[in-house]
Amino acid sequence: MKNLLITGGAGFIGSNAIDYFLTQHQNYTIINLDKLSYAASIDNMDSFLHHPRHIFVKGDITDSALVEKLFIEYEIEGVIHFAAESHVDNSINQPDIFIKTNVLGTFTLLEAARKYWTGSKKESRFHHISTDEVYGSLGEEGFFTEETPYAPNSPYSASKASSDHLVRSYHKTYGLNTVITNCSNNYGPHQHAEKLIPTIIRKALAGQSIPIYGNGKNVRDWLFVTDHCQAIDKVFHLASAGAHFNVGGNNELSNIDLALLICAKLNELCPSTSKGDYSALINYVTDRPGHDFRYAVSINKIELALGWKPETAFATGLMQTLTYYIHHFKQHNMLAETIGEV
Repeated sequence: MKNLLITGGAGFIGSNAIDYFLTQHQNYTIINLDKLSYAASIDNMDSFLHHPRHIFVKGDITDSALVEKLFIEYEIEGVIHFAAESHVDNSINQPDIFIKTNVLGTFTLLEAARKYWTGSKKESRFHHISTDEVYGSLGEEGFFTEETPYAPNSPYSASKASSDHLVRSYHKTYGLNTVITNCSNNYGPHQHAEKLIPTIIRKALAGQSIPIYGNGKNVRDWLFVTDHCQAIDKVFHLASAGAHFNVGGNNELSNIDLALLICAKLNELCPSTSKGDYSALINYVTDRPGHDFRYAVSINKIELALGWKPETAFATGLMQTLTYYIHHFKQHNMLAETIGEV
């Protein structure tokens, strides 16, 4: 039995990953460290909160005393680090929170791992989950690769780039067994209501204006969260120490095309005689400062090295996502006025 520390396990990707790892790996006990910030939820852990191989610890990754205590108490043999502040708009308004959590928090975890794994624990692995936003913005063509220079354009992406560099430095300087993955935009169950796909669904069902930044032509590559969990599994278990992989969905859509597609699906699933066509609710709003035009990552390296590629067709993943949120938003009557962030 191995004890694995997963940070941010009450968040979107982290909760999906814990569910996946508990199912796929019977020899793991997972210690889940999450401070339950606004983007996390106890509800996200419904399927595993009381699982016999899951231990939830409410706490902050910047709390060095707590983190070091967890390493010692549970004899941690691996880390998968999801915990992060991740909303670009919020990072523009409050960048200090992003620096503290994403940079100082990652440093705190790395230091605890370095201290505890020195000597007999060197085989243990630290897997850092990051974003394709560290690379900046693409034009209409081309892809980010693992060799693309970092060029972050928001406080959020700059904080994630900083944490990536810290992880790399701990491998090069101290020999820590680290791996880094940079993923494209995830979608699926448990995502916070402020994000783009949940916002479109929520606003449409409430008959409210669906806000789309600028002209709606900004492009994102969409990755189903379960496919991402499978990629993390491959990298965590099979990649060489110091490896760096991009993880993408091979599914590019402009924000406006995505909104129109979701509205069309909602017209079929939840037709409304009072609201009419949901697409009539789409409203273009002032663009965010420094809004990156396009993200798209090449997955050639991970496919060739580890045999991973996304398996979920977008139509399939979107239908699962729509079904989840239709039930979720109706159940919780969530009609918040936030703009969907990507």
